[in-house]
Amino acid sequence: MKKLIIALCLLVGTTFAVNAQKFAMVDMEYIMKNIPSYETANDQLNQISKKWQSDIDAQMQEVQKMYKNYQTELVFLSDEMKTKREEEIVAKEKAVQELKRGYFGPEGELFKKRQSLMKPIQDEVYTAIQEISKDKDLELVFDKSSAMSVIFTSPKLDISDTVLQKLGYSK
Repeated sequence: MKKLIIALCLLVGTTFAVNAQKFAMVDMEYIMKNIPSYETANDQLNQISKKWQSDIDAQMQEVQKMYKNYQTELVFLSDEMKTKREEEIVAKEKAVQELKRGYFGPEGELFKKRQSLMKPIQDEVYTAIQEISKDKDLELVFDKSSAMSVIFTSPKLDISDTVLQKLGYSK
């Protein structure tokens, strides 16, 4: 009787093992680097970012110049002139900070530009991953380039090249 129960348990255990979930892994960083339009969009964003940063730096230098001039002329200024100059400097500095927030803030121009350039590419990649997952009957797909703590993954699980092939960027 015990042998029958043990055999039945082993049979049930192997049945569950056969129906185990299928996993795969992708390297989104690798995929994106192999899509030319992504690299072009990334370069474009870097150029825009550098231009905006140089504009902000130039305006900050102007604020610093105003402050240095204020310090050198401080002894010659009346109290009214001191207050007026201080207000001008503070107003200019606030304007520069506002411009910086407008360019680089969470809802700034760079964020909007990144969304408009990158989102279509990312959507295309995610759609390809979903289609491959359905074709291969995968339950879960990990991104090994993210901050997840994956200690080891078998190269057999990596479907990054399959995603690139599906998108037409085969090597």
